[in-house]
Amino acid sequence: MKEIKTGITGHAEAIVTKDSTALAVGSGSLEVFSTPMMTALMEKAACNAVSRFLENDETTVGTMLNITHDKAVLIGKLVKATAEITDINGRELTFKITAEDENGIIGQGTHKRFVVYAEKFMKKLS
Repeated sequence: MKEIKTGITGHAEAIVTKDSTALAVGSGSLEVFSTPMMTALMEKAACNAVSRFLENDETTVGTMLNITHDKAVLIGKLVKATAEITDINGRELTFKITAEDENGIIGQGTHKRFVVYAEKFMKKLS
């Protein structure tokens, strides 16, 4: 792994579609951007923040999420997520994560990921 420092950011974005609504994913009954899809977008931003620092068989796995989902977003709107590395403890990375639409923050919190070797990690599961 190349040296990772605090302050590094990653981004991800998605247009809210019918398939990414709470109704479609089973997390609610409304056609608004679902919490599971917002969470996935935040995690993608965190992955994007560190991807260029990983070498060979390295990858990251999510180990903790502590988020709020503060505002609803309608179908057709753009949602952007940002993840900033705020702490590094060996192979454990802590991120400040936010998601926003054109009107501001829709969700926020913290996220932890751990750097692992993909083959070794998967081998432990079998």
